Amino acid sequence: MTDRSAWLRLATTPGIGATLAGRLIERFGSVEAALAGSESGWREAGLRAPARQALAEPPGESMTKAETWLAEAGHHFLTLDHPAYPTALAELEPPPPWLYALGDLDLLDYPAIAIVGSRNPSHSGREAAHEFGRALATAGLVVVSGLARGIDAAAHEGALAADGHTIAITGTGLDRVYPAANKALAERIAERGLLLSEFGLGTQPARGNFPRRNRVIAGLCTATLVVEAARASGSLITARMASAANREVFALPGSIHNPLARGCHQLIREGAKLVETTDHILEEIAGSISGYRRRPAAGTDENDTAPVESGGRDDAADLLAAIGHDPVRIDDLVSRTGWPADAVSSTLLILELEGRVQAVAGGTYVRSG
Repeated sequence: MTDRSAWLRLATTPGIGATLAGRLIERFGSVEAALAGSESGWREAGLRAPARQALAEPPGESMTKAETWLAEAGHHFLTLDHPAYPTALAELEPPPPWLYALGDLDLLDYPAIAIVGSRNPSHSGREAAHEFGRALATAGLVVVSGLARGIDAAAHEGALAADGHTIAITGTGLDRVYPAANKALAERIAERGLLLSEFGLGTQPARGNFPRRNRVIAGLCTATLVVEAARASGSLITARMASAANREVFALPGSIHNPLARGCHQLIREGAKLVETTDHILEEIAGSISGYRRRPAAGTDENDTAPVESGGRDDAADLLAAIGHDPVRIDDLVSRTGWPADAVSSTLLILELEGRVQAVAGGTYVRSG
């Protein structure tokens, strides 16, 4: 077996999820050794009889199905030793041993922020999630959420509306969409962003899947923003997982009469940072992303992905001059400067963190002051 085939064999064995896989690898030392282990060793690692029997037999239909799925363009299977496996998730204890991915793996190398909240938000809560998703994506961050109804979907939609980047972490296999009403949204994210799951193909939605999904959301991101949440909301679990992983947690305050604001108010009492604008978030996380550089695409010069200072030219000043004194879109700045869109976005992010420009309505930028 190749290394990927060995991992895939373990991942597609019925009765073996991420937790048991981690125990097997810890006990035997490697995925190959785990597959070649003994009945007694498998039993001592916690495998039930059906899983032990499945490991003793040749690979089944699940592995064939996974290999067929992975043969399609844009379909990926990431293990802990894969070069695209997210560094942020590798820091978790324990990290997910594998991830299925559909879309642009380069987004795993971008700074990311989670936006989560109620599945049944108020109209204003939905609008806030959309606006924060749009503004943060415009600022150059990847917006991450869980593809659920309500706040999650609005955050994804906001990022897409800004022609920005978004990642959806699912609680099902990537050949399933839950809820079904978000199928079209999932397809757009797969085309323009990334779908990610630790669950194997064919996995249906189940209550126990979503805390694991939330752990991946929290672990992948520099920060988590909770927009609206009741006191017993799963979004509070995501926020606490983020805090436990030493990530920033932000919460949007609301009316004291709104039951969906109570979870956010509780988080604020527990130490989450109260935010009202995108600037509040960008100011807080500036130190976390200040050393960030996008990984250049294969076959390109690293200088193609971001403007650099050369010959005494100040690219920030050049971009400020291109902005002028009226609201301007990124596409207009690309046209005016001749820079790649990534270069414009990254320089805008720097200028916004420095307080020299700000994002305003309609996906446009203006000079501050």
